[in-house]
Amino acid sequence: MERIRVDVPKEWLSVVDICEYMDVSTFVVTRMLRNGHLPAVKFGREWRVARSDFEDYLNQRRDSAVRSR
Repeated sequence: MERIRVDVPKEWLSVVDICEYMDVSTFVVTRMLRNGHLPAVKFGREWRVARSDFEDYLNQRRDSAVRSR
């Protein structure tokens, strides 16, 4: 299976960037960040996720979904 690549020209993604990419609400992404499901860094009040960590997260989720079939 080909690895998922996030085609966003930034190294660090905001919550809004991830929401737009995944087509989910900010509540979903913020919950993932607070629960530690998606590695992130908090700068003041804003979360930032490294694009490579987001790609790893997506690929791990897909792999586990495929294995559970």
